Amino acid sequence: MEVNQAKQEHLLALKVMRLTKPTLFTNLPVTCEEKDLPGDLFDQLMRDDPSTIKGAETLMLGEMLTLPQNFGNIFLGETFSSYISVHNDSNQIVKDILVKADLQTSSQRLNLSASNSTVGELKPECCIDDVIHHEVKEIGTHILVCAVSYTTQHGEKLYFRKFFKFQVLKPLDVKTKFYNAESDLSSVTDEVFLEAQIQNITTSPMFMEKVSLEPSMMYNVTELNTVTCGDKEESTFGRMSYLQPMDTRQYLYCLKPKPEYAEKAGVIKGVTVIGKLDIVWKTNLGERGRLQTSQLQRMAPGYGDIRLSLEMIPDTVNLEEPFDIICKITNCSERTMDLVLEMCNTRSIHWCGVSGRQLGKLSPGASLSLPLTVLSSVQGLQSISGLRLTDTFLKRTYEYDDIAQVCVVCPYISNES
Repeated sequence: MEVNQAKQEHLLALKVMRLTKPTLFTNLPVTCEEKDLPGDLFDQLMRDDPSTIKGAETLMLGEMLTLPQNFGNIFLGETFSSYISVHNDSNQIVKDILVKADLQTSSQRLNLSASNSTVGELKPECCIDDVIHHEVKEIGTHILVCAVSYTTQHGEKLYFRKFFKFQVLKPLDVKTKFYNAESDLSSVTDEVFLEAQIQNITTSPMFMEKVSLEPSMMYNVTELNTVTCGDKEESTFGRMSYLQPMDTRQYLYCLKPKPEYAEKAGVIKGVTVIGKLDIVWKTNLGERGRLQTSQLQRMAPGYGDIRLSLEMIPDTVNLEEPFDIICKITNCSERTMDLVLEMCNTRSIHWCGVSGRQLGKLSPGASLSLPLTVLSSVQGLQSISGLRLTDTFLKRTYEYDDIAQVCVVCPYISNES
């Protein structure tokens, strides 16, 4: 247990001040109706007040700036700046002064001093000044430890330190959702859509300078947060991208595998690391903050051993008329398969052709295109279902339902009224 010693008077005084930009001055307007007893007195006083905006005296926001009255809030991603001053309050010369500033967090201790060398001497009424900067990267309690050591004229070595405790808060709430698009009708490119929901949980508005996605090495990214207006692309959030307190904004990105990985179904299906978000914002009078998330991970799509996708299907077909589709079968396993195709009719979908066809052997990572013919006996939006693949080597069967949807119309019914 440490025993507190008697407080000693030091020759040097240490002062620490956080450096922040000023804020707009706010005043409380006091007014009344003209028929009330004060009449126009309150309005005249507000018009004469130099801190109010001319012509808008009843607004709380003024034209003047005010310096911070307290330590204020510090948010993750912002830069913490502080002014440190050591002043000689005595009437004697002090020698070998060393000023050290450390920042203690829950996980580490950082040295923020610009210089670790000693100052030879400090005359009376003189001071040593230092400005420290640190980009805050941890949430929670931070302690600024300022220590001063020096030597008196009589050769006595003295030492003291002060602690300044502050909390680092979370400025944004970031939530992500992944949507795995296994294929489209023109290619099999395993697109991944990322939806990022960003909420401002501070008490002041933010200007969102940049929200971008840095993809992993296997993907290329396309931002879907702009619209084309003539020859220009404009942000879907407007020219001034402000995010008010507690407001949430959604950003959308599309990731596509690079060409060298696109055809390797066995490789792409196991990729879970997508990339990381880089968010830059400004608050108040241009104070900048930046956050970069850790690597975002998705659930790997469950292709199984065999992947069946559609390469071609009509948008609209006629009732009880055969139409053609093209399926693509990919072996996603690490072994060779010997496949047999079975076509099972459903209530609305009827397959044309011989069921139980031998498709032959399919090596690992290989694929084949399979043209099929089908017809529908029910109108409306119908799901293509009823395909079954069997691997004769392992006697294992894979069933595929809701492969795609097609709109079935009756050609004999006129739409004219």
